[in-house]
Parts: sequence; C-alpha cells; structure tokens
Amino acid sequence: MDLTLSDEQRMLRESADRFVTETYNADHRKRSANDPRGFSADIWKQFADLGWLALPIREDHGGFGGGAIEIGILMEAFGRGLVSEPYLSTVVIGAALIAECGSEAQKQALLPQIADGSLYLAFAHSERQARFDLADVKTTAKKTPDGWRLDGHKTAVLDGHAAGQIIVSARVDDGKLCLFLVPQGAPGLTSRDFPRLGGGRACNLDLRDVRVPADALLGDGSDALPAIESVVDRAMAALGAEAVGIMQTLLDQTLEYTKIRKQFGRPLSANQVIRHRLADMAMQCDEARSMALRAALMADAEPLARARAASGAKAKIGKCARFVAEQSVQLHGAMGVTDELDIGSYFKRLLAFDTLFGGSAHHYRRYAALGGRAVQT
Repeated sequence: MDLTLSDEQRMLRESADRFVTETYNADHRKRSANDPRGFSADIWKQFADLGWLALPIREDHGGFGGGAIEIGILMEAFGRGLVSEPYLSTVVIGAALIAECGSEAQKQALLPQIADGSLYLAFAHSERQARFDLADVKTTAKKTPDGWRLDGHKTAVLDGHAAGQIIVSARVDDGKLCLFLVPQGAPGLTSRDFPRLGGGRACNLDLRDVRVPADALLGDGSDALPAIESVVDRAMAALGAEAVGIMQTLLDQTLEYTKIRKQFGRPLSANQVIRHRLADMAMQCDEARSMALRAALMADAEPLARARAASGAKAKIGKCARFVAEQSVQLHGAMGVTDELDIGSYFKRLLAFDTLFGGSAHHYRRYAALGGRAVQT
C-alpha cells in the first residue's frame, strides 16, 4: 500500500502548517478564548478563503470532494496550534450528516453556506443516560398538523451556543431515529453554554414543546442511526489526527526544554533515564499516528471494519495521549503547569479528547464486541 501523500495533499499540509506557525499564534488563541462564542469569526473567514470549509463537501454542492485523509492533515495541524474554531462540529460532523441524510434540496441549500463560512452547525445527540451509546436516545419528535414537536434534553453539544442550525436527533412515533434542523433561538429551546476543557465552548440543551416545520426533518425520515455511526466514526478519526498533532508538539517542546534546562551543571537530556522517557514518548506518538492513519484509511470501508478501526484508534490514541501528556508535564517540572507555557493547555485538550465520544475503556469494549468476543465490564 502506497502511503505517500499526493502533491495536493502535501500542499494542503504545507498550507495548514504555515497557517498555524505564522497566523494562529498565542494572541489569536487568547482572543478566541475571550470571545463569547469561544472562537474567532475572522479566523473562520480565513478558513473559508483557504477552502478548508469546503474540503470534504462534494463538488456539485460547492466543495472540493476531499476525504478523511485530507481532513486528518488539517486536524493534525489544528492540534499543533490548539485551534478552537468549530471545524469538527460544523464541517466534519454537521456537513457530513447533511450529505448523508439530507434531501437534495437540503443539500443544495445548506452545504454551500457551510463552504462559504456563513452557516455554523452543531450536532445535539448525546444524552445523560446514554453513556456514549449512540442508539440510546430519549428525545421525542411528534408529528403535528404543521410540522413536528420536539421534547427532550441534550448534553455537551459542541459549539451549540453559536450554531445557526442545530441538528437534533429524536425518536419518532414508530421508533426510528431521525434528525431535525432546529434554528438557534427557536421557542422552547433553552441553551446553557460552558467552556470546554482545552478551549472552545459547548452547551446543554432543553427542548420543551419546540415546534419546527415539516421540512425541518432531514431527508425522508429513514432511520438515521447508521449514518450517525458512520459520521461519528469519521469524527473520531479526525480527533485522533488532532491528538497526534498535540502529542507531537508536546514531544518537540519537551525535547527542546530538556536540552536547555540544566541540573547539576548538565542539561536534563544528558541523563540516560530522561532519554529513555523521551524515546518512550516518541514511540507513543508514532503508534498514535499509525492508528489515526488507519482509521482515516478505513473511513469508507464496510461498517464493521470502519467501526473497529475507529474504536481501535480512539482507545489506543487515548492511552498514548495520556502517557505523552503526563510525561511532558513531569519533565517540565513546575513549569509544566504554569500559564507561561502552553504545556498545560495541550494537556487539557488531550483530556478532552479522551472523553469525546467515549474514552479508551468504552472503545476497548466496543472493539471487542464488534469482533464477536465476550466483553467483561
């Protein structure tokens, strides 16, 4: 198998690396953190100008038709820069759900708006009792003479407070899981937003007698669970690439620090035990990179192979990320937890990664279950 990047993919990587190095600096991160939305609209406009928002969207809907590999290249760069813009929620998840489930009219209306940066999306699916089970949804959708009535609660909706449209999952009368477009500020929709660990914001949603028109239903009302599972598996592959970017940055910064930090007249890196730790960190980074790449390569495979690749990557990268983050903080000593360095911020982002869509323990169980093995809880 040829794993070398194409010329277009190399150009994308160079463009993303240049953006993170030259444009998205600490001042931008601080301004994004202080913005009530948790991100910068100016940076989002630059994403649109660079074509990144249109990257995975099909050409006949105003995009470039990129795949999971291209998304992974971008997300790895975003990890190195601690980018907090809502790329995952709007482009990786939101646009994909519309492409998978929406009618042709909905695709033509919404996907070009995502590509040009004028529409933010969020996916409201997780519920408190679900514990990362994508099929466990209690929110209901009742048919009314003029549309639908939604009732339920959603937790940890990424960037939901800033989304123009929120894609809400709900059970209809026949038990099928369907998706509905709910505009921000709809009567009966209550949002309570909060800062996310490591940057960005999320919110909890209450839906009480929320009325939406008939065309708010995405697609023809078919069961959306297979599409949700597919999109979430792709999102985990993208998150894995982001985690790899963070881990590599922690390794690079720690390596540099141990070269200049002296103890008893010698740099820390002169000690063999420190070199062993750095070597272990490098090995964990390479293992995580391999798993993220495998998940991206399997993103369009048949459902069982795709799901096992995604869960395997999420479980393995979660363990590798924690090891690299903890070693980085420890080797920096007290400096590792101060605001003077970004080490703590990268650590927090990796902790957030481990909980999104389920931690390592959850995905080890899912991986085993998909393989037909008995799983001990």
